[in-house]
Amino acid sequence: MIFSLAVLFTALAPSASGGNSSDQEAKVAIIIDDFGGNTGGVYRFLKADIPITVAVMPFLDESTEQAVKAHESGFEVIVHMPLEPKRGKASWLGPMPITSNLSTEEVKKRVQMAIDDVPYAKGLNNHMGSNIVGNERIMKAILEVAKENDLYIIDSGTSSESVIPELAEEMQLRYGVRDTFLDDSRSSRNHVYNQMVKLCAQAQKHGEAIGIGHVGIKGTDTFNGISDALNYLQEKNVVIVPVSELIPTELELDPSKFWQHGGDKNDTKQQ
Repeated sequence: MIFSLAVLFTALAPSASGGNSSDQEAKVAIIIDDFGGNTGGVYRFLKADIPITVAVMPFLDESTEQAVKAHESGFEVIVHMPLEPKRGKASWLGPMPITSNLSTEEVKKRVQMAIDDVPYAKGLNNHMGSNIVGNERIMKAILEVAKENDLYIIDSGTSSESVIPELAEEMQLRYGVRDTFLDDSRSSRNHVYNQMVKLCAQAQKHGEAIGIGHVGIKGTDTFNGISDALNYLQEKNVVIVPVSELIPTELELDPSKFWQHGGDKNDTKQQ
């Protein structure tokens, strides 16, 4: 669904994605997932002058503290909501994840608690979730709570079966879709740099693009790879902005007005 919608929107309104010549400024948003614990790269990012969007997992030892620190340091904060994957360890989800056996009421309760645990959040994206993002009942419950809290939604692109764009349109909820993953559990500093180059090219093509990286085991490599690419972005006239700057402030009924590229099909992982 996510990719067919992306094709539809591109066909309807090429001017919405805009295109971008080399002398025009393009924009990228870099979401860094998995804040909330004392893991690799956390404090390098929080002390650096790179305007990332900080995605904080709720209910971890430092979730609230890091959300406050990020906000006070000028970073945009979002909730990194743990959702059940089709494959993966339960321990990767952290406390109180959204799983397929929960009632709608319990889903809403957990999402609201997560939002309350991450102060200053302006949006929400999914941590893993390949077994949930295609579940209309559960995703509708999540999006309803997000809308009640005036949060936008970012589809992290962990499943091609995601119903997030379709539901967000129906509910007139602001949303965006990840274009490129900047790293993975085996990535190197050089790999992250190359992914930043790819993200830059996507931004030049569409006018804007969203990348997602992570703190954690490879967090220092992610930080260094992004830092290495800053001069390249400057040379290409591509600037880093908070993700909220890349999605509409108000939704219109015309679907061609929605910010939606649909990500990279080959980059979708069943997380």
